[in-house]
Amino acid sequence: MTDYDVLRVFCGAGGGYGNELGVVREGSAMPERDERQAFAAKLGFSEIVFVDDPERGVVDIYTPSVRLPFAGHPCVGTAWLLDVPELVTPAGVVGARLDGEFSWIEARPEWAPPRTLRQYATAAEVEDLPVPPPGEWVYAWAWEDEAAGRVRARGFPGRADGIDEDEATGAAALLLTRLLGRALNISQGAGSQILTAPQPGGWVEVGGRVFLER
Repeated sequence: MTDYDVLRVFCGAGGGYGNELGVVREGSAMPERDERQAFAAKLGFSEIVFVDDPERGVVDIYTPSVRLPFAGHPCVGTAWLLDVPELVTPAGVVGARLDGEFSWIEARPEWAPPRTLRQYATAAEVEDLPVPPPGEWVYAWAWEDEAAGRVRARGFPGRADGIDEDEATGAAALLLTRLLGRALNISQGAGSQILTAPQPGGWVEVGGRVFLER
């Protein structure tokens, strides 16, 4: 069995919740893409990262059903685990930094896979949503406190691969930040927290708490 770490990324203030992430630090143990995809499907995490060069931060990211050129919570978690200043993804070079209890990445929203950003009138409407049918990646959101930049969100991948709802989605947070043009404090899923901040030149920082589960 290939060794891997399990992290929780974008945890709440008390350290709970967050989105689970598998990280295979020795990507050379499983070099072929079809092997990696099968392993990701077997583990069943929303994403898993294979580290191909730990010093340079070269990573390869998979969901249970597809390979991703970039993803938010895998980059935040892996940058924290490796303690590197950047990650090299197929989409581009992701900046990384630690600031107190938060791990941050800087990336471009256009690297994010397509998401349907669907606004609702109230946070309660978002809370009450059923899981939509497969076929579309939906990021449902509403203002909790617009003046303070507080958002309530839920993410529905719609891939029919066993992940009906994504607990915390950094890529969608990037897209929402670009749309709204301001820093956000997002409460997603059952209790995860994602922070964002627009940066010069169209970049966006996304940050959150990371804990090592095993």
